[in-house]
Amino acid sequence: MISLSTPPLERDVVLAGPVSARLHISTTAPDTDFTVKLIDVHPPNADYPHGFAMNLTDGIVRCRFRHSSERPEPLVPGEIHEVEVRAPDTANLFAAGHRIRLDVSSSNFPRFDVNTNTGEPEATSRRTVVATNTVHMDAEHPSHLRVWLEGGADGLVT
Repeated sequence: MISLSTPPLERDVVLAGPVSARLHISTTAPDTDFTVKLIDVHPPNADYPHGFAMNLTDGIVRCRFRHSSERPEPLVPGEIHEVEVRAPDTANLFAAGHRIRLDVSSSNFPRFDVNTNTGEPEATSRRTVVATNTVHMDAEHPSHLRVWLEGGADGLVT
């Protein structure tokens, strides 16, 4: 799992609308899943001395369906693919002192079914494959979170 977080916010930030992550990924398997979870990280307080992580929304993409839900297309192992993981719209006020966190993973069971990573239909496949997945985050492969902030990109800057 990859967990990306802002520093503690210096002021309130309002996020409302669609949530998606554009990921540049590679894998060793012909199919795999990528999941994202947007989280409001509350700082320590009297009720939660260690803080609290509140899940706001989450989503998944089964990579063989990255282009069409009707025509599966296997991944080419080792090749870098761009996928978009969409999560249901959300709205939240991240209070000053909170952090905005994005968790990226390849599974979120039992919320979403386990992927056999074979590319075969789940109902007929009896075998599984271990997928070693990579999320690329560099200038050529700018994986990123896409959200709507009140005030646009300036909404995070004071």
